[in-house]
Amino acid sequence: MLREAMKLFWENGYEGTTFEELISKMSISPSTFYNSFGSKERLYREATENFMDSAQTWIQGALSEDGATTRQAFTHLLESAAEQFTREDLPRGCMVSLSGTHQAPDLMPIRDMMVEYRAASEVYLTDRIRKGIREGDMPDTIDAEGLAAFIHVIIRGMAVQARDGASRAKLETIGRVAMEAWPEASKLAA
Repeated sequence: MLREAMKLFWENGYEGTTFEELISKMSISPSTFYNSFGSKERLYREATENFMDSAQTWIQGALSEDGATTRQAFTHLLESAAEQFTREDLPRGCMVSLSGTHQAPDLMPIRDMMVEYRAASEVYLTDRIRKGIREGDMPDTIDAEGLAAFIHVIIRGMAVQARDGASRAKLETIGRVAMEAWPEASKLAA
């Protein structure tokens, strides 16, 4: 039931998803909806948390792969993003990347929630780069926040590309090209 709501919100956005669509897709009555969720906004929050739980699995899996260098972890992250953003069983792209960028003034809490989720994702990337610096596979002169922001922008752009119909192969190419900007191993010795 929650997964169906998540897919509707992902596909249509918060404002573009109607109450009627939600109760129909979730196969529940209006009274059950209100008894279970209280409001459309609360359901949206729960659906977004559901999405984030799933996304965290593949994001953290890529970033924490045993024995992987930082470069390998980020290569795997971009490959995973290409795969996840083009799945056949879900809407294309990323719910958090695509949601809440434009909201009516009375829906600013929705926008703010999505901004917080996007910012938290960038923190995970920065943390992984800092781990690479501590472990010596990244130069200690690297701007961890800047590199994380760069990769974050690439991932968000890949989500938009997927939404616009880009193939998995195209997203994988974007990821490979992005990794060409990764600090070269020769810089580690400098």
